Amino acid sequence: MGRIAGIPIVLAYSWFLIAAVTVFLFGPQLAQGYPGLGAGAYGVAFIYALLLLFSVLVHELAHALMAKVYHWPTQKIVLNLWGGHTQFENFTATPGRSLLVAFAGPVANIALAGLGWLLLNNLAVPQTLQAAVLSTLVNIFVWANLLIGAFNVLPGLPLDGGRLVESIVWKATGSQEKGTVAAGWAGRIIVVLLVLAVVGLPLLNGGQPSSTNILVTVFIAGFLWLGATAAISNARMRLRLPEISAGRLSDRAVGMPDGSSVAQVLAVGGSNPGLSIVLCTPDGRPSAIVDQNVLASVPGAVAVNTPATAVARNLAAGAYVPQSASGQELVQYLAQLAGSEYAVIDQRGQVTGVLSQAVVVAAITGKPDPRLSS
Repeated sequence: MGRIAGIPIVLAYSWFLIAAVTVFLFGPQLAQGYPGLGAGAYGVAFIYALLLLFSVLVHELAHALMAKVYHWPTQKIVLNLWGGHTQFENFTATPGRSLLVAFAGPVANIALAGLGWLLLNNLAVPQTLQAAVLSTLVNIFVWANLLIGAFNVLPGLPLDGGRLVESIVWKATGSQEKGTVAAGWAGRIIVVLLVLAVVGLPLLNGGQPSSTNILVTVFIAGFLWLGATAAISNARMRLRLPEISAGRLSDRAVGMPDGSSVAQVLAVGGSNPGLSIVLCTPDGRPSAIVDQNVLASVPGAVAVNTPATAVARNLAAGAYVPQSASGQELVQYLAQLAGSEYAVIDQRGQVTGVLSQAVVVAAITGKPDPRLSS
């Protein structure tokens, strides 16, 4: 859509879905309240959707502009089905700064509500249909911004108020990740309380919640639950990163010249059960990994004359990592390499192990080690 203060603004196609839902829900209400509008009631409902879009844009822009104060690079603002989000690049945060950036959004919405209230109080008493509709739109704009601002300060992720919980735990433990996990669980509690308040309380009082309230609650609760769960999962992955290293996750291996024969590979492997063999080029670069299953199928009579490369699977170009690589450094290494297997080398450039991408992913995500099930 363009840029504001140098920040790209992206309107996702999914926004048109929430706009259609807004028109579908509020169009009939406006048509009933203002019969003179006719089909134009749906056009007014679409204007309401645009006002909501504007409110979300201001909310996200407040985040981005506050982040600029602390020189946090903002990649873009995306407006979508769920409202919107501000996407930052890598930056160094503190609990206090994170909290200020988070609360800039709700404060902006409260300010918009205040401006709308001033406008509403300065409008003449509606005498015409057009004036009445304008007054209704301004009134809706005020309440929508109050709701967006107030709802977003609830103390649980993915809402902005979740940063308060995150910052408190972060300050107390020194770990942002532990703060994020706590804020994610707080977000899940908010979801449960929201469902109980909107659906449970009317049922307990002998009433029946409206289908519209149920639909909106399910939509919001689903968004919040998914966001809280994603925050918890990502934080737990970051907590596991420092314990992950190429040396710890790799299988033992030794390097051999790629001109070796199958007989030579069998001799080395026979005296070292469970040892993987990595073939290396004359300049010492790992180039292939011997496939133990194929190696075992070679008849002994031809082993001497069969090159080891015939029973090996090639590594991608440059597919080797330092034994000492760990945490984020290891992830960055693997992100730049093709293939799913990597040789592990020590400081001297000697092969010490073989690392599988699947093993690293399992370690980061906390899933069972795939080697245990094979």
